Amino acid sequence: MSDFLAAEDRALLERNGLATFDALWAKQLDAVDEPNTSQGGWSSVYRLELEGQGYYLKRQSNYLTRTLHRPFGEPSFAREFRNISLYRKLGIPALQAAFFGERKVEGERRAMLLTRALDGWNDLDSLLEQWSQSSDAQHRAILLACGKLARHLHSVGQVHGCFYPKHIFLQATVDGYAAQLIDLEKTRPLLFGWRDRVKDLEPLLRRAPQWSDAQVRQLLAAYLEQAEDSALVSTWLQRLTARRSHKENR
Repeated sequence: MSDFLAAEDRALLERNGLATFDALWAKQLDAVDEPNTSQGGWSSVYRLELEGQGYYLKRQSNYLTRTLHRPFGEPSFAREFRNISLYRKLGIPALQAAFFGERKVEGERRAMLLTRALDGWNDLDSLLEQWSQSSDAQHRAILLACGKLARHLHSVGQVHGCFYPKHIFLQATVDGYAAQLIDLEKTRPLLFGWRDRVKDLEPLLRRAPQWSDAQVRQLLAAYLEQAEDSALVSTWLQRLTARRSHKENR
């Protein structure tokens, strides 16, 4: 597989001598957290700053995931990069890749993914921590943005698989909030209609206990393009509540 280098980032990376796999692999950086390890492999994330532009550089070695389609395994970043590319093709707001590449070096399988940092954006988790101090107008705008993001995702036939507050990033705009997704590794096609959609949405509600039923209705109204007091919103609220109760009582 040939390396991917985004046209928007090429000049900046070339000016800094970082437009190749070997250069990015050799770049000395401090990891942002402890590396993940699995079956003799490792995966780590680093922060990279270039002329005021922030990036996250992710490197891994022999850190493989196995699926029915790839029973012998592949670097998990390969799947993440495919999904980043898919989201871009489908117009789903999400993080953007600047570089991706794979190498086999003396039996070692290396993979590397460089993404643009979402500086100026806040994850929904941090906004939920301040929920009680935020205004009703902010609440409504955030719920609207999250509902629209979920609607767009599902309307083009995709399930995120980890639709959690920490994976939804928001930025205030002139007329509300913009929203986008990160952590796309578990994305898959939406195959089972409303059951898949409920399964994708329910973890978000379970991890946002700050939201009242009325606020969940606001999110669902945006998701379904219905009035907050509509029968369809009520039906979906019941479905989500039932799944949440089932998950919490397991």
